[in-house]
Order: sequence, then structure tokens, then C-alpha cells
Amino acid sequence: MTRALRLLTYGLTSLVGLGAFLYPFWLPEVTQQVNGVSAHANDSALMMTLLVGLCFVVLLLEVQQDAVGAKTIALLGVLVAINATLRFIETAIPGPGGFSPVFLLIVLGGYVFGGGFGFLLGALTLLVSALVTGGVGPWLPYQMVAAGWVGLTAPLCRPVAAALERIFSTRPAPGATRQAPGVELWTLAVFAAYWGLLYGAIMNLWFWPFAVGPAQMHWTPGVGAWETVQRYLVFYVVTSLAWDLARAAGNLLLVAVAGAALLRVLRRFQRRFAFVYTPAVAAAGEKCAEAAWTSR
Repeated sequence: MTRALRLLTYGLTSLVGLGAFLYPFWLPEVTQQVNGVSAHANDSALMMTLLVGLCFVVLLLEVQQDAVGAKTIALLGVLVAINATLRFIETAIPGPGGFSPVFLLIVLGGYVFGGGFGFLLGALTLLVSALVTGGVGPWLPYQMVAAGWVGLTAPLCRPVAAALERIFSTRPAPGATRQAPGVELWTLAVFAAYWGLLYGAIMNLWFWPFAVGPAQMHWTPGVGAWETVQRYLVFYVVTSLAWDLARAAGNLLLVAVAGAALLRVLRRFQRRFAFVYTPAVAAAGEKCAEAAWTSR
């Protein structure tokens, strides 16, 4: 029951985020200004309240499971704090283009611990880091949703990595195990690079319907779906592609360089959390030991 509620909450959160990004395209008219400075000025507070509330519900559901859930939440807090610190450093010393180190832990955390953990890690990282760096604004709930989707989809790399390992594994020597060194790591690196581009493309949508400019690259109410896509592609290539390529390249490099070591650390924590305590079996073992000692 708890698992079903968790899945329902994650699904509802994603639907709320998707609706928040897309609903302006169905409005008969919107208030448009240069650079979309008034974008979501009236609804960002509601969006933030809904998103934080849903994240809080998920955290409560996670803690209610068992001790493992509580330990996982504690690890989540540590990773969020580390990522918030990294983003503070990034704000103090800006990197090239849209490069940000925070996506490394979001991708790897979601890959190892599951999509729910990854969603919370992404969303809470952006929330806490915004409070630390003063980056609170109408764009924040949209950043939280987009970063959450990065972690939520990270487990999709598991079947891809497994399939590639079967394809590229070399025939092992007698007595050795089959291995495809680096396949898993490069799968994650390509995934992180892909999200480096997709994150920027999604985030543009929070303000693009409210911005004005040349007709061939800006949206106006009443424009058809296909023309909307064409105009957005032109807008993205002209204004954002170079910026997002820097983020994609940075994600790829970080996962390739630090991914293997971080995966080992995260999996070590995962193994320590994955235990099952069975009192009945333990009691039976104690009785057997007592009987054996008595028979001596």
C-alpha cells in the first residue's frame, strides 16, 4: 500500500510539473514582455507550495517503511547538502556556459537507489541551493521539477547498460568472469550528457510563451502545434544550444572521471542498508545452539 501511494505521489508530482510547463500554450491570451520577465508571476507560489508539499508527503511515506527507509532519507539529506554546496561554489566561481556539477550526484543517486530517490535528490537540491545562493524566483519550482526528472529517469540506464554489457562483453579466460569494463559508466555518461541538453530545452518553456521577439522564434496564442515546435527549435538553437552543450560536455566529463568511484561508494551504502532481520529464524538458531551446548 505504501509503495502504491509513493508511486501515485511521484506520478501526481510529474503531472503537476508537466501541466505547469505546458498550460500557457492552451490559454487564449497571455501577458507577453521582453524576455518573459512576468512569466508565472501569479502562479509560481502555488506551484512551489504544491511541489514542496508533495515532496514532503513522499518523505513521510519513505520514513514510514522501516529502518532502511530512514537511513536512505538520512543519506538523501547528506547528498542534498553536498550538492547545495557544489552549486554555491558554482555560483561563486561560474563555469563555462550552463555547466553545473550538481547533475553528477543526481544521475548516480537515481541510478543506484531508484527513481524516487533520484527525483527527491534533484528537486531538493535545487530548492536548498536556491535558498543558499539567493536564487529564489518564479523559475525555482520549474527547476525543481526538471532536476527531479533527471533523477527519476536515471534507472532507465540499467536495462540499457545490461544489454550493452551482453553485446560488448569479451569471451572470458577460463575461470574468469565476463566483464565489459566501462560500459555501465559510459551509458551513464551519455545519459548525463543527453540531460544536459534536455534540461535546458525544458527550462526554456517556463518563460518562452510569455516572451516577445521575432515571429519566427517566439510563440503567439493561436499558433498551431507544428508551427509552435518549429518556432521553439529556432529559438533554442539561436539562444540556448551553445549554453547547453557546455552543460552536456561537463556532465559527460564528470561522470567519466568521477562516476566509477562514486558508484562504488553509493553501492557500499546500498549494501549496508539492504538487510533483512527475521526474529523467528534468529530465535530458532539460538535454540539449536543451546541444544547443541546442552548435549555436550
